[in-house]
Amino acid sequence: MNAVKYDLIVVGSGPSGQRAAVAASKMKKRVCVVEARSVVGGVCVNTGTIPSKTMREAVLHLSGYNYRSIYGMNYRVKDKITMADLAFRVQAVIRTEVNVTEAQLSRNGIDVVHGIARFVDPHRVRVEGPQTDTLLEAERIILAVGARPASSATVPVNGRTIVNSDQILDLPELPRSLIVVGGGVVGVEYTCMFAVLGVRVTLIEKRDRLLEFADREIIEALSYHLRDSRVTLRMGEEVQSVEELPGSTVVANLQSNKRVSGDALLYAIGRQGAVDDLNLAAAGLEADSRGRIPVDEHYQTKVEHIYAVGDVVGFPSLASVSMEQGRIAAARAFNDQAATTNPSFYPYGIYTIPEISFIGKTEEQLTADDVPYEVGMAYYRETARGQIRGDTTGRLKLIFHRYTHALLGVHIIGEEASELVHIGQAVMVLGGTVDYFIDNVFNYPTLAECYKVAAFNGLGRLHRYQAE
Repeated sequence: MNAVKYDLIVVGSGPSGQRAAVAASKMKKRVCVVEARSVVGGVCVNTGTIPSKTMREAVLHLSGYNYRSIYGMNYRVKDKITMADLAFRVQAVIRTEVNVTEAQLSRNGIDVVHGIARFVDPHRVRVEGPQTDTLLEAERIILAVGARPASSATVPVNGRTIVNSDQILDLPELPRSLIVVGGGVVGVEYTCMFAVLGVRVTLIEKRDRLLEFADREIIEALSYHLRDSRVTLRMGEEVQSVEELPGSTVVANLQSNKRVSGDALLYAIGRQGAVDDLNLAAAGLEADSRGRIPVDEHYQTKVEHIYAVGDVVGFPSLASVSMEQGRIAAARAFNDQAATTNPSFYPYGIYTIPEISFIGKTEEQLTADDVPYEVGMAYYRETARGQIRGDTTGRLKLIFHRYTHALLGVHIIGEEASELVHIGQAVMVLGGTVDYFIDNVFNYPTLAECYKVAAFNGLGRLHRYQAE
């Protein structure tokens, strides 16, 4: 079989693969993208980020959640919300995103081959699918295969009453009660969504707190909201076994001898790199026990011409970061040594209800590093926009250096947090100080005013200490 030759083969068409392919195309390289699914977009568009965030938006709209503080706790746009209602909106958005991705790849002259990619040797990949059996060859290869939900011998996922995050929208009906195993980003996001829909959720997490990489005070606020939504948090607990009883009841047996029952169970502990079909050994590569491929700071593997990006390289597994990794990998692959990125300025968006977003250091990190800092806090309820929106529980927290006033961290919980954080990101990246927020005017009424309120709060506290 003669090989079709390219400058670059990208395996995977998710955010990292798409961005890598387009970046190489802009450098006048001949590029081929291999996608295992029948449609492009990868996990992000088809089962991960886009479906879950679209579901969240549908939940907020149909439940009337954002306006309950105005119209009363019983306010709902639709009385009986079904899984079909949620899936309808999700499928519409997925179709649009697939079309957008296909158009972008086509517009940039990128070939797309659908099928399973397997290494034949370090430069050649065989692609087998329902309508193709092709041998591809390239000078450079970028692996952007993404990840899949991890499995567990103690949790027998059946796709009906015991599901993983890829299957959650396939539930036949909205459960009255739900067990969520795993207090990471995915588990907490779905816990919030189902709780807003009135489902009694029990969240089981073996660690003592949720989302340990985020600011403790912000996560404490989230935990309060979860409990206020009648979510039961079983922290420091681990599942020993799961069984399905007659009548479609699912029971999780905990190592502490507790039993938790529900109509359905979502298993959301970790993800596994999707490397099983790649035949990495033929390329001189191997993955770790979680399917992650080791890379250097430029996403180059130990095989010089092969790069890996996105979820398959591990933390932080964010679509936004994956895009940047794809761009850097493509640039480095074709000798653009100036292409760099700074992970310390990556923003994080967690689409819980309420939303969380942050950038920079947490109080815990700064305390451990003996950095002298001060905190400024603003509450959405202090702004006119917060009252207009009916979000009176959100807050924005600025952390800055006590002496230089340099902005060290921005932590937000509340609606539009993932949008608001970019104001702080710009100030941080450009080396600004907290005084910027004092000296500049923000539109009124906006949630962005929280930056000014928080700056006044923090500097006022600092000056009070100095006066004393």
